[in-house]
Amino acid sequence: MGNRPEELRALLDSVAKQNGDTVEVVVVGNGSPLPELPDGVRTVELPENVGIPAGRNVGIEAFGPAGADKDVLLFLDDDGLLANMDTAELCREAFARDPALGIISFRIADPDTGETQRRHVPRLRAADPLRSSRVTTFLGGANAVRTKVFDEVGGLPDDFFYAHEETDLAWRALDAGWMIDYRADMVLLHPTMAPTRHAVYHRMVARNRVWLARRNLPAPLVPVYLGVWLLLTLARRPSLPGLRAWLGGFKEGWTTSCGPRRPMKWRTVWRLTRLGRPPVI
Repeated sequence: MGNRPEELRALLDSVAKQNGDTVEVVVVGNGSPLPELPDGVRTVELPENVGIPAGRNVGIEAFGPAGADKDVLLFLDDDGLLANMDTAELCREAFARDPALGIISFRIADPDTGETQRRHVPRLRAADPLRSSRVTTFLGGANAVRTKVFDEVGGLPDDFFYAHEETDLAWRALDAGWMIDYRADMVLLHPTMAPTRHAVYHRMVARNRVWLARRNLPAPLVPVYLGVWLLLTLARRPSLPGLRAWLGGFKEGWTTSCGPRRPMKWRTVWRLTRLGRPPVI
């Protein structure tokens, strides 16, 4: 969003230092002008903030339809920093070794403490962030996606604006037969920040949770999934303003269009369950 030029430059420097073939870069200015950037970096400046998923989709299209001339696309938040110089090579090796691998989720670590927050480990058993595993979703600001995934299932859901867009894509990818890996050895350094810093957090999280279920789950699982999340939200005892925003978003999710509904196959439900996260949690 144009307010972190020094962090963005440091990120681009870390990308330029990657071993192996040069990583081509697109930077999207999401409703803000971009600072001066290194030669060779493609830029797109949008006249308004279209949200995280739509902004990333614009970046994909900058390489042609669904990133047509690339095999793999990395998505990195502008205040992140690749910790090691072998991350791009590890990605290439992982995708070459496993034809079924569609998405890799990197480990996010605080640059000062080295710690990884539980919410940044995309599985239920998150106590050991240094353990790599198959997972059922991924982190939006630190990942790599095979372009064939976008060809088959489409891009991120533009209308989500913020929150749960990664899980929407992950569920569609898993339903199409792709796998997702969490790799602890692929590290993006990123300052520890509370997600509630976003003014729209509570509303978007609730609205998009409903949209996610309505778009992707078999009908019998929709009320179960959303009922579980309602109970979890109440158990976490959010502030009164936060709860009001959450309930408003929850209602909005039911009363507004969620986009195209393509419920996953029951065998995908079983696959998610075997991977440790049945789609009711």
